[in-house]
Amino acid sequence: MNINAVDVVRVPVIDLVETGKNIKRIREASGISVRDVQKILGFTNPQAIYKWQNGECLPTIDNLVILAAVLGVTLDEIIVTDEDDPGDGEAVLKSSIISVINAQW
Repeated sequence: MNINAVDVVRVPVIDLVETGKNIKRIREASGISVRDVQKILGFTNPQAIYKWQNGECLPTIDNLVILAAVLGVTLDEIIVTDEDDPGDGEAVLKSSIISVINAQW
């Protein structure tokens, strides 16, 4: 695909709230407690996990990879994006940014 020919590229945006609900749903279905996740990740307290589940923030990519492995799912099964509802808060890369990307390739 020639990126120069594209004026706008739509990229998916992660839905924090739905991803958090997903983390909680999958964790509970797996029979793993918040305390278990806390211990596995080496956290001193569970606040970060509750923030993920409440959609306040996302786990770091390394914690997401560990979480997916522990829960027996893929990253795609954890992360929820707005791809099913385009135009609703999605991020847009304009052609000027695309030319910077092409210059790096």
